[in-house]
Amino acid sequence: MTPARTKPAGGLGQAAQWAVALALFAAIPLAGKKFFVTMANEVLVMGLFAVAFNLLYGFAGMLSFGQAAYYGVGAYTVGLLLSKGVLPFAVALPAAVAAGAALALLLGPLCIRLSGVYFTMLTLAFAEMVWGIVFKWYGFTGGDNGIQGIPVPDLLRSPVRYYYFTLAVVFASFWLLRRIVDSPFGAVLQSIRENPERTGFLGIQVRRYELAAMVISGAFAALAGGLFAGYQHSIHPDMLHWTKSGEVILMSILGGVSSFFGPLMGAAVILFIEDMIGKYTEFWEIWIGGIMLAIVIFFPKGVIGTLDSWIARGRDRERAADGTPGS
Repeated sequence: MTPARTKPAGGLGQAAQWAVALALFAAIPLAGKKFFVTMANEVLVMGLFAVAFNLLYGFAGMLSFGQAAYYGVGAYTVGLLLSKGVLPFAVALPAAVAAGAALALLLGPLCIRLSGVYFTMLTLAFAEMVWGIVFKWYGFTGGDNGIQGIPVPDLLRSPVRYYYFTLAVVFASFWLLRRIVDSPFGAVLQSIRENPERTGFLGIQVRRYELAAMVISGAFAALAGGLFAGYQHSIHPDMLHWTKSGEVILMSILGGVSSFFGPLMGAAVILFIEDMIGKYTEFWEIWIGGIMLAIVIFFPKGVIGTLDSWIARGRDRERAADGTPGS
């Protein structure tokens, strides 16, 4: 249950991808429409959630079906602390990160004892337990009613200002995750993805690296949940349900698990399709399913992964035509 091995694409360089993505998101509020700001904010939040998940799946080969637990715990940490007036937003958001990391540190040692489909099922089981607690604990979490009216600082009450705050936090998180992926730690994770047995023969403590990946992924997933709670001013137990985990898996696969920004692209595609099609037909599930099927068929490596492959092949043909040896 690990993603297929892929070679680094010769398409858009990292600097170009960062510049294009940041410029596009920064320019969205200039259109002057609140809908675009709301949609872009959701894409950023879910993009961070998906990129954090892809640290596990795309780079470590660990398919977790329980990432929604960390996302929801982050949201509820911010929601509870702010709604009850315990801590200010500047402290509640880092507390959400700590809560996500702590939950992953608690559940991780139990999950990494197994691998493959058994690891996946364990993550799903523990996530459903967390969802059940949140759903039934009316006195503390509000149960299935969730929490409404979550306050934020005056400085961030404007949707545009909160959007730019989200943009800054998300891209800073992307930078940190990129550094992690490009570090020796990230190289070990990719080695574990390819062959955990051989990696262990090298004297590497595979389970320690897997646990560290779960903690890092859980922390950033919780950060995404905390950002969502502050922007929407409300949270609900469905944020912790297994369907949310399935959604983020789909985003990563559609965008391309072999590309760092692939999950962000997948989040943008899915959220845009859901919103646009849902406005015009009551049979939106059929249309979305058909579009997803077409994307999987024509973009087998995900949107960004396939585009990078096309660009690389085009450059190879140009080199061949010029008589230059290919890379």
